[in-house]
Amino acid sequence: MNGKQFLEMLSRLPARVWLQAILALIGFVILAVLGFAVIAGVAAVVLIALLGFKAKAWILNLFRRPPPPEPPARQDRKVIDVQYEIVDRSNDRTPRN
Repeated sequence: MNGKQFLEMLSRLPARVWLQAILALIGFVILAVLGFAVIAGVAAVVLIALLGFKAKAWILNLFRRPPPPEPPARQDRKVIDVQYEIVDRSNDRTPRN
């Protein structure tokens, strides 16, 4: 079947078939557009929700007091060997000030 025969076959179809084909094509286009709109709508709602949560956290951080700064970490970490002597003053009779 070549192109000319195919066009002749299509031209012999009744008008009802043509109308059904046109309506089906229009319905398909409408469903495709609505499907894209639903997907885009869901993506927009998710994006707005995420931006809302980020904005809420940003605004709350604006009004919170910052924590006091901590002292910097010491850079000289030396270990020194120390000897301790325990002095027992329980028997000492000298007065304490």
